[in-house]
Amino acid sequence: MIRVPKTVVDELIAHARSLAPVESCGYIAGSSTQMTRYIVMTNVDNSPDHFSFDPKEQFQAVKSARSTGETLQVVVHSHPVTPARLSAEDIRLFNDPQMIYLIVSLKDTIPTTNAFRVFKPEPGVVDIQPVVIQVMG
Repeated sequence: MIRVPKTVVDELIAHARSLAPVESCGYIAGSSTQMTRYIVMTNVDNSPDHFSFDPKEQFQAVKSARSTGETLQVVVHSHPVTPARLSAEDIRLFNDPQMIYLIVSLKDTIPTTNAFRVFKPEPGVVDIQPVVIQVMG
């Protein structure tokens, strides 16, 4: 389970809405159990069905988190017209089992979010574990 302040959830949803139909992306920084802030990133692919971080922004995000004693805990991206579930491309690209992957879907009137950990113990094997998101305050 991860605890995410409502303000952070509101920020990542607002970011997703502001870029739709392009996928938004970012990080949530914090500790292993308490997330503290959303870091907006640029989707350099500018695509409605794919995202890539700008490497310079990634480096700045790591530096920013370290400067406040945090780490990057969650990769966030949006699905503007599909559900908040991992796509085949998401699964193929996600390689860090320590990272939580959160998807915000704008498919319905009320946005939905789901979070996952993706493990690839051996070639061709994928273990997807849902992560419970507890919205605080």
